[in-house]
Amino acid sequence: MHVILDVSRLLSCARRASPSGIDRVEMAYARHWMAGPAAGSTFVAENPWGRFAAVPRDRLGGLLDALEETWQREPGAALHQARGASLGIHAALALGAGRATLGTRLAGPEPCVFLLVSHRSLERGQGIAALRQAGAAFVPFVHDLIPLTHPEYARPPQVRHHARRVATIAAQADGIIVNSAATAATLRPHLEAGLVQRSLPPLAIAPLGIGPSACAARRDVPGPSPTPYFVCLGTIEPRKNHLMLLNLWRNLATRLGPTTPRLVLIGRRGWENENILDMLERCAALRGLVEERGTLGDATVAPLLAGARALLFPSFAEGYGLPLAEALALGVPAICSDLPALREVGGAVPDFLDPLDGAAWRRAILDYAAPTSAARSAQLARLAAWQAPRWDAHFATVDALLEQVAPRPIPAPSRPRASPVTAPAAAAWRPAAALPAAGLDTDRPLVSAGSPQR
Repeated sequence: MHVILDVSRLLSCARRASPSGIDRVEMAYARHWMAGPAAGSTFVAENPWGRFAAVPRDRLGGLLDALEETWQREPGAALHQARGASLGIHAALALGAGRATLGTRLAGPEPCVFLLVSHRSLERGQGIAALRQAGAAFVPFVHDLIPLTHPEYARPPQVRHHARRVATIAAQADGIIVNSAATAATLRPHLEAGLVQRSLPPLAIAPLGIGPSACAARRDVPGPSPTPYFVCLGTIEPRKNHLMLLNLWRNLATRLGPTTPRLVLIGRRGWENENILDMLERCAALRGLVEERGTLGDATVAPLLAGARALLFPSFAEGYGLPLAEALALGVPAICSDLPALREVGGAVPDFLDPLDGAAWRRAILDYAAPTSAARSAQLARLAAWQAPRWDAHFATVDALLEQVAPRPIPAPSRPRASPVTAPAAAAWRPAAALPAAGLDTDRPLVSAGSPQR
């Protein structure tokens, strides 16, 4: 079996200094197959016309290194290197590079599986259809259905896009990966409504792993700060329920004054959050008590999180809950919304509350802020038995699904086989000609714009 992995999202990551959860997943997949034999995988990305083409491993490896350095530290030289690498790859793809390489791979004897682990390009589907026509099985990763189940928290174009993504999956997926049983349960009825003359494809539930750096950081970070504070980690947007926390902190400030515990917000500013930003920028009662830190490198987040009395995670909807897993991996207690996905991640460890019950959140926060908190001590005792999700277990589940859905080659006919690039195939494998022509039929070297070829 040969894996064809789309890395289009990683190419776009160089435009920003910090990753989203989906960015981290695509990085983990790229690293997983980059570590394997070169003959076992091909990395592809979309060109400006929505057609997939191969990306050389060495060029991609340089981009991954620069992105990981950027994510771990603060933006600097590594981000400039990532942007240069991304621009060079995009420029070569625009000139047609990588099309012939991908066509040759698709016409080879090994069964191919096309993995798309971001939601990117699912709303279009033509490039995916071309790869399936060329003989590759298609396996997407579905992270959540939030734009469809909670459209009030998504921008209107995202709602339309997500509906088209589900339609593409229903029409074309040969297997599906999801990050939680909660996502699977939400996805199934949406898929069944769109299935036409085909059954539901195999579905694998594969919880996301925690990177080795996060687990190792547990040994290196300090304990709780003598000045009690809490951390809320994630994009600042209405779905994350920051507004409840800010109103709660204003109430605490009125009651407790300078003895109020601190709140640290880590994450970029998102969308539809005018009321939240008004509180952050204009509420005098929050000054000195609520600190907005923006986007931070992983090396800065780990000690900040480790020093907190608890992670606060009051979201209204989640598909998985990576910040919860990261906090527990660091040995930090968590107070969370009572959501199925968060219960899957945290098990019996966190304290779960209704995201609308502000009074319960206030009581829990005041309890955890106390140095003698019984509730916090009890959670720490439960946390000792919690096992961090591992990427090797994730990929074992994924590999089993890929083996299940990989197409089985049909024996070649006895007559001489025609050229796979120019003539129709006689067996199950379609030729590279099945891919829409990009105007060029030979590879061009992927050279970074403005820099010599390496």
